Amino acid sequence: MAKESISKTNAARLLDQLGIQYELCAYEVDPEDLAAETVAAKIGLPPEQVFKTLVARPSGSKDRSGIGVVMAVIPGDQELDLKALASAAGEKKIELVPVKELQGLTGYIRGGVTALAAKRDFPVFVDETIELFDVVSVSAGVRGLQILIAPGDYLRATKGTIAALGQPKAG
Repeated sequence: MAKESISKTNAARLLDQLGIQYELCAYEVDPEDLAAETVAAKIGLPPEQVFKTLVARPSGSKDRSGIGVVMAVIPGDQELDLKALASAAGEKKIELVPVKELQGLTGYIRGGVTALAAKRDFPVFVDETIELFDVVSVSAGVRGLQILIAPGDYLRATKGTIAALGQPKAG
């Protein structure tokens, strides 16, 4: 697919505004399988190089306005260590935001959540392994489109904070 035929997302427009180089990579979406490992296989990268964005907030918070909400960006082959995220975010306990609330909070749907150009600038915490790669893949803000970007540029664009957030998937 030619680069020109891919429509730009808000995330891509933000990177353009910041003068950050990136590449868009489209893939075929299976709504039944939005796993990062599946996306990785479709775009030809190892799962640990494809980062997924999860949205969390302090446990017990019923605030729908997004106060206290944070984004955690972790490798596709790992799961989020909620205790580590709580510690990084300065919270006692933290929990994932229910899928049904994602779009209202971030403007993005499950499988398309990105820390780039969300509805609001949430604090972003990025797993430390991002620094192991020359290029990483993150969602472009819609299902079926990834952004390939240098980790340093991604951290700059998201104002991300490095932390140890990932843990091996229980299995």
